[in-house]
Amino acid sequence: MPEQTYVYTGARLFDGDALHEGHALVVQGGRVSGIVAEDDLPDGAEVKDLQGGILCPGFVDLQVNGGGGVMLNDAPTADTLTTMAQAHVRLGVTSFLPTLITDTPERTRAAIEAVAVGGVEGVAGLHLEGPHLAVVKKGAHSGSLIRPMSDNDLALYLEAASRMPRLKLTVAPEAVRPDQIEALTKAGVLIALGHSDARYDDCIKAIAAGASMVTHLFNAMSQLGSRTPGLVGAALESGGVSAGLITDGVHVHPTSVRAALRAKQGPGRIFLVSDAMAVAGSETTEFTLNGRKVQRHDGKLTLEDGTLAGADLDLLTAIRNLVEWNAAFLEDALAMATSIPGAHLGPMAGRLIPGAQADMVHVSADLAEIRAVWRSGRAIA
Repeated sequence: MPEQTYVYTGARLFDGDALHEGHALVVQGGRVSGIVAEDDLPDGAEVKDLQGGILCPGFVDLQVNGGGGVMLNDAPTADTLTTMAQAHVRLGVTSFLPTLITDTPERTRAAIEAVAVGGVEGVAGLHLEGPHLAVVKKGAHSGSLIRPMSDNDLALYLEAASRMPRLKLTVAPEAVRPDQIEALTKAGVLIALGHSDARYDDCIKAIAAGASMVTHLFNAMSQLGSRTPGLVGAALESGGVSAGLITDGVHVHPTSVRAALRAKQGPGRIFLVSDAMAVAGSETTEFTLNGRKVQRHDGKLTLEDGTLAGADLDLLTAIRNLVEWNAAFLEDALAMATSIPGAHLGPMAGRLIPGAQADMVHVSADLAEIRAVWRSGRAIA
């Protein structure tokens, strides 16, 4: 007996690349079957009229430290991953990389094991942000836990990469050798440069070895100067390098966002990340990170000394900010939270194209609210 076909009409449809007017999305068996004109719907389909707004792929977030009142660092377990996934799917995120901030080797191994075992919907792999960073650019990371990558670390990551869909590592060129980057890249690991004060030339060497991403562009890295291009300059100049960006208006000024988007040339592109912490999807006002209190106030998350500690941001707000700042057209802003980060997870991730999993989010026309979320065609929120 054939599975029921569902057709979603009445909203502008973004497929990951372009906005479609007067078209409907056809879903069967939890996957996208096609996009058709609204006056040419398939016979026998159950029609769902969305009554305005925008239907787009579920958001993809490659940097999620916590949510629902918990942090991955506190307890890297399946229960924590489940709580995070439930919090973020209500914010429109259907695929994400849970992120472990610099921690002990024991906790790192626990995070790897929790993700490798699998079973938590929405978890697309793991992001280890540290511990192989530069202390001088540590930000909210614990300096006492930062260290160079050893051969034992390398072996651990190579083994981990074979056990999960995607492993992403944020490293500083000062703490990782080019041959280590090359070995990890060949094993399918996404190497991102961040929390680094490296010179431009050293960043280029790391990119040549296989580093293909930059973590939260502009933040915790050597800046673009007239004589010292730094990591920012290397990221913007290198066509194959992608970069995450936090568009909360706190981490990066709108003018810098606009300049970066105009300067960056493909195929590597800039995508949005939330850098979300425990407060995401909750009313939590404070939490701890490596034993230090983080407070939530005025749209910022800070340690007691004022150091920024992640972001109080969701991806719909990040998209809306880009549009309101005249930094990106609507299609480009939507792509920066869907198909562009999704490309790092797989060719169909973050897209609504035939054969893709029907992970979808319906947002209001003014980008102010999430109206509904589906994962594999199943209503979630």
